[in-house]
Amino acid sequence: MQEAREKIRAFCAYRERSQYEVRERLYEYGLYTDAVNQEISSLIQENFLNEERFARAFVRGKFSIKKWGRVKIKQALYPHQLSDYVLKKAFTEIEEDDYLKTLQDVIEKKARTVKLKNEFERNGKIAQYAISRGFEPSLVWEIIKS
Repeated sequence: MQEAREKIRAFCAYRERSQYEVRERLYEYGLYTDAVNQEISSLIQENFLNEERFARAFVRGKFSIKKWGRVKIKQALYPHQLSDYVLKKAFTEIEEDDYLKTLQDVIEKKARTVKLKNEFERNGKIAQYAISRGFEPSLVWEIIKS
């Protein structure tokens, strides 16, 4: 138990983790449900584990580094089983102006690489790319048309 406690603290100290990740790791260490719940409680009390902090860091990183849109980020967070409250708080990390600027940059960058002559097909390829990056289709088309 002591070895698992030390390992899980190092695991949590390395980067922000969700309760789901920690729970899975503790089960891998061979602990049972009662011990896992007790260990998670102590990690939360000692501030090694904080779901909101994890979600905020996750959203900030995926948006600023990987240039993902809200849809893709939300899909990536789904397996972590976070509450709606935590998700709502996490998405406040993305400023609307920054979001639109990033979407504009993603579209412009892709537009430079698409070599189709037909403007309809060209815009379709660009939109498909931006939507696959997790940006909302309505926003994508709005920016492409402007």
